[in-house]
Amino acid sequence: MSLFHKASAEIVALHRFFVEWYDKATADSADFGLFERAMGAGMRMIPPSGAILDREAVVGYVRANKGAFDGDFDIEITDIHPVWEDGHTVLVTYVERQQRAGARTARLASAFFIENPSAPNGVEWRHLHETWMQEGDSGRLGSN
Repeated sequence: MSLFHKASAEIVALHRFFVEWYDKATADSADFGLFERAMGAGMRMIPPSGAILDREAVVGYVRANKGAFDGDFDIEITDIHPVWEDGHTVLVTYVERQQRAGARTARLASAFFIENPSAPNGVEWRHLHETWMQEGDSGRLGSN
């Protein structure tokens, strides 16, 4: 399996975890250890706000928000595309659409993964950069 396919599986699995973890009804059955193992050492995230979060901040934020929603949270991942891949690393883009307490948002993400056979899907997150999308944006490179 290519690193791109492993990264794609990881993106989908991680966001399924978020939906389960953030829902009061399913949070206790979510495996937080899988999330922690997928976040690589030195992992950094730049959310749409522009802040720079290290691994500890990301893990702490997710841990603190367990069961934050009461069945009113969902995520859809689409348009996963490879940007660059070598023998042990891969850069991908994807679109994340969230529904949260009736409000809908969309963000375009670039994620950098490093191969790690002990990570849940064979790759670990090392860098994630998200930006808000306007309503109607397709998220595809080259589209206006």
